[in-house]
Amino acid sequence: VRIDHFRGFVAYWEIPATKKSAVHGKWVKAPVDEFLQTILKEIPADAVIAEDLGFITQDVKDVMQRFNLPGMKILLFAFGSDLPTNPYVLHNHIPHCIVYTGTHDNNTIRGWFEHELLPEDRQRLFRYFGREIPPHELPLALIRLAMMSVANWVVFPIQDLLGLGQEGRMNKPAVTEGNWQWRLQENQITLELKQKLREMTEIYGRAL
Repeated sequence: VRIDHFRGFVAYWEIPATKKSAVHGKWVKAPVDEFLQTILKEIPADAVIAEDLGFITQDVKDVMQRFNLPGMKILLFAFGSDLPTNPYVLHNHIPHCIVYTGTHDNNTIRGWFEHELLPEDRQRLFRYFGREIPPHELPLALIRLAMMSVANWVVFPIQDLLGLGQEGRMNKPAVTEGNWQWRLQENQITLELKQKLREMTEIYGRAL
């Protein structure tokens, strides 16, 4: 169970109905302990994913630690100017987390690389791998990187496994048309692709 916008279950931004602008709101603490205690009566904490992306305050981190909830590490967010200390980059991962190549709200790896990645971030990406990587090779290279993480869990969109460009993007936030229309075709999963996935899964101990 993935709890999107987990930060809002710890404290939410309350805006009076009489106000026309959100700037007039205030943070209000939510009954997060009672909520999570109820949830965790039915499912184990390891089965709950707390979406802790964006600006996360200490109170949110404290709740996640108190209830032993794993957070998310997105590799597409890892190659900025803060690379050495970036929490999403591979060498800063912790075991109790889920590493994603990207989520349903991101472009595909190839689409991100070809249309969104800044030139300086692209160079950092190449430096991290120790070589330049052609666009058609990058999706599997980042999936392999995710598999190598110490994170206990790995998630990647099927579009990245297929090496699709931005035509395979699932969702673009704040856009009202064209979302959630991509469909997987049976013939897209080839024997060669299955063998590559099996090899990586076995080599990095993800089949256990």
